[in-house]
Amino acid sequence: MTVTYAMHNALRRELHFIARATARADPDPESEPDPRHILRTAVGWTLFRRALRAHQTAEDDVLWPSLRQALFGRPLCLARLEAIEAEHAVLDQLLEAIDQALVGPDLGLDLFADLTGSLVTGLRGHLRHEEESVFPVAQVVLSEGQWERFERAHAQLIQADAAWILPWLLDGAAERTVAAVLAALLPESAHHAYTDQWQPAYAMLDRWGAPRSLSEPRNPHV
Repeated sequence: MTVTYAMHNALRRELHFIARATARADPDPESEPDPRHILRTAVGWTLFRRALRAHQTAEDDVLWPSLRQALFGRPLCLARLEAIEAEHAVLDQLLEAIDQALVGPDLGLDLFADLTGSLVTGLRGHLRHEEESVFPVAQVVLSEGQWERFERAHAQLIQADAAWILPWLLDGAAERTVAAVLAALLPESAHHAYTDQWQPAYAMLDRWGAPRSLSEPRNPHV
């Protein structure tokens, strides 16, 4: 489960920046940066959205069906899983609403702050809920092969953005976590690209500052 916990830690890290960037400390909009502009232009928001959607899609499409099959006849555990799936749906709706607010008609700063605040609070609670209610059971009932299938799905979903998402995912992670995640999500033939190109390019990013294109570095076929 190293990939899953690494993703959770990365998402929590970014929630701190999102909360700080979108907090309304002063009622005068001219006295502080517009949080909508920050999210609209920040590389950090782009990476966060892509990583979260890939992670939840891999869980919805691969992990949860395997877990539901393994938990047949255990209604309490299945009810917990259904609650997790419902939380995914709410988080998807919040992301969609924020994306629309960034490109659509002006909803006002207060409503925008409500949306981002709900995302921060909801995702923090959801990650904790998964770790406390579902993952302990999943570790017992799922086979190694089922976990590997989930990791393969995860790798496929981030493949197009791996040059940025993998360094983002492993930012601040322990060396053993870096090694385990790369082994799970990246072919060994591409590890040199991570070390020599992707990680140095990522290190130059100001995720929540000046806008920057994500078109480089090149992502070799993985």
